[in-house]
Amino acid sequence: MAIATGVYVGYLPPAPGTLGSLLGLLLLWPLKPGTVQVLVTLFLIGVGIVVADQAARVIGGQDPPAIVIDEIAGIAVATLLLPPQVQERVVAFVIFRVFDVIKPFPARQAERLPGGFGIVGDDLIAGLYTNLLVRLWLLLS
Repeated sequence: MAIATGVYVGYLPPAPGTLGSLLGLLLLWPLKPGTVQVLVTLFLIGVGIVVADQAARVIGGQDPPAIVIDEIAGIAVATLLLPPQVQERVVAFVIFRVFDVIKPFPARQAERLPGGFGIVGDDLIAGLYTNLLVRLWLLLS
């Protein structure tokens, strides 16, 4: 439960998803773009799927708000191999939160997948869209 809830950050009101994303951003910030960052992101995705599934069974519900490992995995994808600069990370954080809330195609459909795949899947898509949009912004600026 500690992992699934981001060391219980997921229980803090009023916005556990935002707090979980912020926790992920802060924990991942020291990782420089490269192999270690990719491996940590893949690890978070794998662990996130398993742990979110187990925690949802304990807490009850399809995607309980207290589970924030999905946001942590999602923000890892959102910042994957991007420059670890304040401006890029803040922009990625804001865009990720918007995409996580609005759930652009196919995130809403991914959310309907069973168990941990559904809990984490929509955040991975939001993270991927975020990463691509930040890369486009960096390319054009």
